[in-house]
Amino acid sequence: MKKKPCIGLVPLFDLDRESLWMLPGYMDGVFAAGGIPVMLPLMEEKTDISELLDRLDGLIFTGGHDVSPSLYGETPLPECGRSIPERDHMEKLLLDAALERDLPILGICRGLQFINAALGGTLYQDLPTQHPSAVEHEMKPPFDRSEHEVEVLEHTPLFELVQKKTLGVNSRHHQAIRKLAPSLKPMALSPDGLIEAAWMPGKCFFLAVQWHPEHSFRKDENSLALFRALVNA
Repeated sequence: MKKKPCIGLVPLFDLDRESLWMLPGYMDGVFAAGGIPVMLPLMEEKTDISELLDRLDGLIFTGGHDVSPSLYGETPLPECGRSIPERDHMEKLLLDAALERDLPILGICRGLQFINAALGGTLYQDLPTQHPSAVEHEMKPPFDRSEHEVEVLEHTPLFELVQKKTLGVNSRHHQAIRKLAPSLKPMALSPDGLIEAAWMPGKCFFLAVQWHPEHSFRKDENSLALFRALVNA
């Protein structure tokens, strides 16, 4: 019997409780796509991360706290939220090791932002003050509905996956890509010009989106398709 792929999930942080945790939607999305989700521990040693990745078939860089502006050479603005240096450090090691192995990668929300910053791009630290727009990027609940549309760029993996030029997406973020990392290519744009999805050519599977398929995959086939594509890769 063919083994189900094991997908590692970068842990979320609860600063008040000093604990690691995970939203069920990330795990349930992987389960629904035919994989087995595994929440990762907090790790800081390169050798430990290397051994861990030898046991995994893919990675999801999840949402969460703001990416530290120091990662892209900036000083935090007053509107920038709190960052978790330990998480930034761990994710940089994970990303570098996963790229060396050509391990399938899916980034979600902060995942897209972190990947972009770690690969040489920059971020808007706070969209309301740095990129004012009529587009709602921090929607109110419920989060399993569409808040705005994105333009899906043709000749990209996302277009091949959904076969649509526009997608309705949910939206929960106050940061976003400002300058795209040199190794990444855009896949989707919001009506106000933000890059809402990106990919890395030459890799077996390297996609990242600004929206939250973990909230919407039960109702939205396009969200489930992202988890399925990762598991299939």
